[in-house]
Amino acid sequence: MVAADYARDHALLRAVRETVFVQEQQVPVELEWDALDPLCYHVLALDAGGRALGTARLTPERRIGRMAVLAPSRGRGIGEAMLAALLEEARRRQWPEVSLHAQLHALPFYARAGFVPAGPPFEEAGIGHREMRRRLPGASAVEDAESAAAVLVALAGHARRELGLYTRAMDPGLLDRMDVLDALRRFAVRPGEHRIRVLLQDAATPQRGGAPLLPLAQRLPSVFAFREVRDPVDARYPSAYAFNDTGGALFRPLGHRFDGEGGVDDAPAARRLQLEFDRVWERSRPCTEYRAL
Repeated sequence: MVAADYARDHALLRAVRETVFVQEQQVPVELEWDALDPLCYHVLALDAGGRALGTARLTPERRIGRMAVLAPSRGRGIGEAMLAALLEEARRRQWPEVSLHAQLHALPFYARAGFVPAGPPFEEAGIGHREMRRRLPGASAVEDAESAAAVLVALAGHARRELGLYTRAMDPGLLDRMDVLDALRRFAVRPGEHRIRVLLQDAATPQRGGAPLLPLAQRLPSVFAFREVRDPVDARYPSAYAFNDTGGALFRPLGHRFDGEGGVDDAPAARRLQLEFDRVWERSRPCTEYRAL
């Protein structure tokens, strides 16, 4: 992965972008190149022979874009490496936030990197997109269930050994989504010691409703642990939240709603939520009935 000089490396950038966007995705060539290109920070992924495999850019408007990897080279982590390089450059410039316009099929890719959807879908060059944002560091606004799910997916992807979830009754519409369940499963089956602790206000409702998180947890009982609050004060707590052990957090002020704030670079919030979670966890009861289902 190298930083590109636009004047020097223009032919390499063009080879990738016109192959991916103009030929493969049928974007008009006049829309592919713009006046921002000479002003942007570009990265190039090169093979051992110097052939360009991928490219992306960071604009002066603090937006990541033109993320392209040649089809034969996809699935090898090149996109993730380019995205990480652009985020590192944004941090070096001390930008508080970066954004991007994600093609709809790529929303999960950017969610795993900590980007949160913002606003409704829209079309750009005839292709469906949605704006996504990431704070550097800090929390981004969470607007809806899809945005909250994106943060949870990112928390699971960035966690090292622990995830904590505080929920009213297993959060229908969030903890039963396939993208969230898949992210929790991937974390749970990693090699090494790790755990997912789930703290509930109401343990009976998920059991009656067949919450899909329960069968997953029952297949992995050494990773998942559930407890239900007993203190009446805890039972009246209005919020819901999640955290991991690498500084990521999601906080929803009203647990029956999805809006709030979250991100993978909010260490103060993650520490605060974990301390509160641990205090409540110690005075709550284990949900032994879940193991018997």
